[in-house]
Amino acid sequence: MRQQWVIGNWKLNPSFIDAKTLFETIQTQLSEIKSSCQVAIAPPAPYLGAFIERAEQLSIVAQDVSTVSGFGAYTGEVSAHLLQNMAVNAVIIGHSERRELFGDDASILQEKIKQSRQSNLQVIYCVGESLEQRESGQAEQIVIDQLNDLNVVLTEDDWQHVIIAYEPIWAIGTGKTASPEDAQQMHATIRAYLKEHTAEADQISLLYGGSVKPENAVQLATCRDIDGALVGGASLEANSFMAIIDAFSQSALESTI
Repeated sequence: MRQQWVIGNWKLNPSFIDAKTLFETIQTQLSEIKSSCQVAIAPPAPYLGAFIERAEQLSIVAQDVSTVSGFGAYTGEVSAHLLQNMAVNAVIIGHSERRELFGDDASILQEKIKQSRQSNLQVIYCVGESLEQRESGQAEQIVIDQLNDLNVVLTEDDWQHVIIAYEPIWAIGTGKTASPEDAQQMHATIRAYLKEHTAEADQISLLYGGSVKPENAVQLATCRDIDGALVGGASLEANSFMAIIDAFSQSALESTI
């Protein structure tokens, strides 16, 4: 059975004082339940060290990684090697905000993927289409093209260390969410692509992201090819994040019965 994941992407939020309170609240609530999901948070980079030292019930994920390697005269950069030395073991690559706001094109993303795998970091790779691309019937091809960008830099062994998150750009931070049917269809497309390119296809966790909330998590969790969620705004409130974790945890338990 594939591993269920719920990952909170905090983006550039919140203040450090509020972040510490949120982190401790989530950890406390996780300690009081038996979740079958792997739970992780991706806090802002300056908070990574503090949270890694305190993490017990969850994993800590980096939101981004540099294209440069190792140590050196690279002011402001955070290399995969540095993350590995901090005991971070996974990184988000290809989020639409990085692609659109900061110019992360295919060549940059591929270098980040290579750097991450060379440092044994798990890659959480984001794919997704814009509203214009969906309405023009290009959604599946856009996602396949993004998967091709990933595939060309991975070895067969690397695929064991990849999670793919489908995040339709038009649903990120807008309150809009792909219907469970549309989300499942795209996840099935991704799964079919993986089956053509790696023997690990059935073991790779596919996550949905894009205004995931407690209200839609239950339906999304029942979809055959959706193995968890990459959660934005709802991960900044402990109770809503826990409700999403519970939805996917319950789905995982029921699938084993």
